[in-house]
Amino acid sequence: MSRILFFLIIVSFLDTFIQLPIITPYAMDLGASHVLTGGIVAVYSLTNMVGNIFGGHWIDRYGRKRMLLTGMFLVAIILLFYPLAQTGYQLFAIRFFHGLAGGILIPAAFAYVGDISKSKTRGKSMAFTGAGIGIAAITGPAIGGVMAARSQVEYVFISVAILFFISTLLTYKLIEESYVSTEKGKFNLKEFMPLLKHPLVLQASLAAFALMISNGTLAFALPLKVADMGMTSSTTGMMLSTYGIVALIVFLTPLNRIFDKASSVNLTIVGILIIGSVHIMLNIVSIYWINMSLMVVYGIGFALVFPSMNKIVAEASSKVDRGKAYGIFYAFFSLGAVVGSFVSGATAETLGLPFLSSAITMITIGFILLFISKRYNAKVH
Repeated sequence: MSRILFFLIIVSFLDTFIQLPIITPYAMDLGASHVLTGGIVAVYSLTNMVGNIFGGHWIDRYGRKRMLLTGMFLVAIILLFYPLAQTGYQLFAIRFFHGLAGGILIPAAFAYVGDISKSKTRGKSMAFTGAGIGIAAITGPAIGGVMAARSQVEYVFISVAILFFISTLLTYKLIEESYVSTEKGKFNLKEFMPLLKHPLVLQASLAAFALMISNGTLAFALPLKVADMGMTSSTTGMMLSTYGIVALIVFLTPLNRIFDKASSVNLTIVGILIIGSVHIMLNIVSIYWINMSLMVVYGIGFALVFPSMNKIVAEASSKVDRGKAYGIFYAFFSLGAVVGSFVSGATAETLGLPFLSSAITMITIGFILLFISKRYNAKVH
């Protein structure tokens, strides 16, 4: 994987991670209720899902590079509107358009990685993409949390916008196209159905859904839990960065060989069940050092899941339909974040246990993946 693409992936996910510790308190500072705040967190992912599906078609039709450029530039512009928000509803509208623009970006980047990576080392390549995300997970929440604690939230959005403008220029100058379709058909949802029915794509997509339910819940509920413990946004940033550090260790050390040697499906299932167990504990534990330890375990689960499910999608698709495959995959990502934020907001209001719904969902999906895996293997053999 090229260094420039590695950098682009870091910037793309930094956009998400840097906002995790700040978007909930920022929305509440603008007067948003718990329900509206959950909507503000979730609407990005909801519209991101729409961008994923349409972007998947455009990535295969117009090429990876053009869609990377489009996504980068539009996100850079939209980020500049965040500091201008005066009400929760205005922030909701900004997040709406941010999600649409960002929805094109990630599938294009991963379709490109899938195109240029070799089959025998694809797991390691996906581990390096995970490392890029790990770097974003470490630096993003820490920077966002510290700047928010110093009442400089607006500078967070401006700084990330500048990074996206730089990335747009780098993409234009240094990235070469890996695939452009010779067929210029119009968008048709039917072209996604064979991929959606593919057992491997379905398993990876369900895993993505589960993982982002987890992250969506963390984005909404962890700042509230930290506040209940009498701590600040910087503590939230430290806790989120901890799991990123652990994941990064797995991605960048010889441990990453596991992704080419072990079954991607099995690694994904184990990781999902680990994360579900962490959410169970977050419901009942309010001791700082224990919660930090849980973030370490969460990092291990995340490290097992992310490269594995991306490898599954890359191997289940070809250059002709890889954009659409990653469009479906990341649409499930986005849907998971929507469900996670909304449901955790509802359970926070009614039961005071925002991590309960995510814990149940993670464990359930883990066993569904196990069932599909055994059934698929039985048919193959």
